[in-house]
Amino acid sequence: MADMNSSFTILRSTIEAIHSSPTQAVIYLAGGASHALGWLTSVPGASNTVLEAVVPYSRMSMIQLIGKVPNQFVSPRTAQNLAIAAYNRALRLSRPGVPVVGVAFTGSLATTMPKLGDHRFHLSTRTSDQLWISDVTLSKGLRTREEEEVVSSQHLLKAIATACKVPVLLPLGSSETDLSVESEELYDEDEELAQLLAGQIDFKILQVIKEEEYDFAGKHYQNEERKIVLPGSFNPLHNGHLKLLEVASGMCGGGYPCFEISAVNADKPPLTIPQIKERVQQFEKDGKTVIISNQPFFYKKAELFPGSAFVIGADTASRLVNPKYYDGNYNRMIELLLGCKKTGCTFLVGGRNVDGVFEVLDDIEIPNALKGMFIQIPAKRFRVDISSTQIRRSLNM
Repeated sequence: MADMNSSFTILRSTIEAIHSSPTQAVIYLAGGASHALGWLTSVPGASNTVLEAVVPYSRMSMIQLIGKVPNQFVSPRTAQNLAIAAYNRALRLSRPGVPVVGVAFTGSLATTMPKLGDHRFHLSTRTSDQLWISDVTLSKGLRTREEEEVVSSQHLLKAIATACKVPVLLPLGSSETDLSVESEELYDEDEELAQLLAGQIDFKILQVIKEEEYDFAGKHYQNEERKIVLPGSFNPLHNGHLKLLEVASGMCGGGYPCFEISAVNADKPPLTIPQIKERVQQFEKDGKTVIISNQPFFYKKAELFPGSAFVIGADTASRLVNPKYYDGNYNRMIELLLGCKKTGCTFLVGGRNVDGVFEVLDDIEIPNALKGMFIQIPAKRFRVDISSTQIRRSLNM
């Protein structure tokens, strides 16, 4: 009884430490480790850690999560792919600047019928700069299914604690005849950006606002879950960009202001890694949050940043509701923009000087089905007749 009480105390203290860490997680489990979710959520503070937990038990569920049919559903590669998918999901659900981890487990444990193959499981965690993988083969016939569930859950909890940089004293209930192999890959910033350009990770935050800064409602930016996103190439950044995001943030009455640069362009070559870094350096003196993504289209941005308010110019708004940019298909345009609406996204539209004429949202014909998505930024609150294109021309860039 004393050993059980001691183990429970260690288990609970480990989970409390996980919940006290800033790291948030999305967890994908298939084929075991089910106790880990119960343990995590039974200790107060679980909402600090768990953004989402999914159990993709069916083959189709697994295929949809990783976006392909795996060669083996229980394998190190599948665990790795699940961890990357969970990491990308965590990026979408978390606040900017909060460390996240994607956690994955796939296992083949004891069942009602004897197994021909090994009793094994594979764990993987993905953080911004690390991919960790553990392959464990259990001694066959040594434990019941329930006991294998406990052991695999202990391993999973240890993996989460390690990713959260929490000291781990948790007993793993392993046998001397169990086999365990661990490996890891570490990434520097250039490698992360290369993965982003290759479509392996969805986005990366390269600059975060200073902790002492507040929004216009007197709240800490860090407490805001909704993002206020100003997309652009920022080649170069100018005061009009900074002022536009400031005004839009004030209109939203709360939210986390972000600049977003898509490294992938719909009709131009992707940015190189040095170009990305050069663009981001412009924001350093102002201490603003800059997100690098790989999605040039707004219907895809809406998936990356659900519930966000996108801050755009009238020229961009005009293109958004022009069927010409949807291969002339009006219904396709409506379908895609309604998809943005379903994610909870809106568009705040600032006036722009287009060919000598100052255009505002009222000058654009918005389809009735989409009108609630577009909000005008009054010209009296924002008007800056300058553009990055004009600046480049004046500098012969």
